[in-house]
Amino acid sequence: MSSLSPERTTWSVDEHLKDILGAVRPLDPIELQLPDAQGCVLVEDVTVPVALPPFDNSSMDGYAVRVADVAGVSEEFPAVLTVIGDVAAGTEGLPTVGPGEAARIMTGAPLPPGAEAVVPVEWTDGGDGAGAATGMRAASAAPEGASGEVRVHRPVEARAHVRARGSDVAAGDLALAAGTVLGPPQLGLLAAIGRGTVRVRPRPRVVVLSTGSELVQPGAELGPGQIYDSNSFALAAAARDAGAIAYRVGAVTDDADTLRATIEDQLVRADLLVTTGGVSVGAYDVVKEALSAASDADEPGSGVEFRKLAMQPGKPQGFGSIGPDHTPLLALPGNPVSSYVSFEVFVRPAIRTLMGLKDVHRPRARAVLAAAEPLSSPAGKRQFLRGTYDAEAGTVTPVGGAGSHLIAALAHADALLVVPEDTTRVEPGSELEVVLIG
Repeated sequence: MSSLSPERTTWSVDEHLKDILGAVRPLDPIELQLPDAQGCVLVEDVTVPVALPPFDNSSMDGYAVRVADVAGVSEEFPAVLTVIGDVAAGTEGLPTVGPGEAARIMTGAPLPPGAEAVVPVEWTDGGDGAGAATGMRAASAAPEGASGEVRVHRPVEARAHVRARGSDVAAGDLALAAGTVLGPPQLGLLAAIGRGTVRVRPRPRVVVLSTGSELVQPGAELGPGQIYDSNSFALAAAARDAGAIAYRVGAVTDDADTLRATIEDQLVRADLLVTTGGVSVGAYDVVKEALSAASDADEPGSGVEFRKLAMQPGKPQGFGSIGPDHTPLLALPGNPVSSYVSFEVFVRPAIRTLMGLKDVHRPRARAVLAAAEPLSSPAGKRQFLRGTYDAEAGTVTPVGGAGSHLIAALAHADALLVVPEDTTRVEPGSELEVVLIG
């Protein structure tokens, strides 16, 4: 955390985010098997050890031929070639194609010696066998290993329907650069060039924990004064969407000792802890109580600081580290919209920083406000409103009101409208910045 004056009562969004990203460091690289590396960030350049494909092969099911043997052929005057054998993918001991000969070949099979091109099976009679047409030689007349004859009625040029060795990537080429996020295509390429393991920064393990004695798990029956815990589900999903491995902990009651014990239990599987609720100034804001006590008992240099930000929603925030390994912890407010907006603004960039990504922020755009009425915003606060963004029209339409409990509107939004601190009114047709979250 930066050394800011203890007399300060309010911090800006940018100051708080800068402190978080200044304290969070990318995770140390590890070597992982390919299936375990999905979603991770590569930390080394990967070069191609062998050409891909490693040999000339057919891109079609058909017949491997010499070009001269099918030159000038037509439906009326087809070439009649002796089929000397079959070539399938993985075939060893390839037959040599000589004058007047062809080899039946399957997609992906190596081009046999002597062959210069592949005739698709659709350009032939399908190779019905010796004697299938007038003038064909009898099977007994075919060379040893032959499997009949084929009539070819369309010519081909040299290398037609042949995938050349190294046409995808050549030996020594850069396959993937450091910093690449490994998705299915990238993992497929690594496997294709023979890499079984890869050195990456692992996906961060994020533990999400809700607090509040009023919280009940979905599926249970609500009692008086109770509500369902939605924050832990939304934020765990958001953490996974950001690239993390998320662990959701059931809601913890408003008891500081219980909360402190729960947090300590979770440290073993956490690269980042996220709590929601209990960060304001009420009598039951146990996150402050629990983390303050835990900070006193922690290793030197750890601790959690609670702040009021010039932000709506999401005014109360906490950030610091906890435990012997100084595990980063972000304490978010408990209202559903406040917690989600806070996650997008602060937690997602922290997760992406742990992953070692260069660009840790959501994409942003400038959009024209499409609304019937002006938007109002409190002076001195950066407001985040929910909206739907139309990229083609370049407009954004507000969804729902400004209330931090309006989770239904959030479910229909794909953007956050950002109203700057020095703006108290945004007229329809005005341009503003939007954060794209959909």
